[in-house]
Amino acid sequence: MDSVTAAEIAKLDTMTVSKLVERFESLVGEKCRSRNKRYLVRRIAWRLQANAEGGLSERALKRAAELALDSEVRVTPPREHKRSRVVVAAVEAKPVRDLRLPPNGTMLHREYKGRPIRVLVLEDGFEYEGQLFNSLTAVANTITGSHVNGFQFFRLRSTQ
Repeated sequence: MDSVTAAEIAKLDTMTVSKLVERFESLVGEKCRSRNKRYLVRRIAWRLQANAEGGLSERALKRAAELALDSEVRVTPPREHKRSRVVVAAVEAKPVRDLRLPPNGTMLHREYKGRPIRVLVLEDGFEYEGQLFNSLTAVANTITGSHVNGFQFFRLRSTQ
């Protein structure tokens, strides 16, 4: 590629889209349907190189014309139908168990205000003095009479 063509191609990056559209239309000889700067720079650069060094060979142009006759030429890609349905299969997912909790069947021990506290960890909750609770916080609230974080009350550390 000669230095004049290289300089012209280098200037394309600094041009505005409107100037690129004008340049495209003057080089290609057809109306520009795109406002995409990167696309225009590439098309103009190709045309400048083709004009400087010779475009496609006659054989390539002839073959392209033959192929174009057999195909349906589209200017834009086909639009997706908004009515298309997506079928999602229902999958039962188990809730993710908190990693800070010990395994099922573990007995949590804690002394609070001089009395021992024992809580049994179950698959679907916690058992304290024969009552079932959904969370450790509910157990801690019952024991203390005020809102307390269950993990902090039973000193269960984060795994992070």
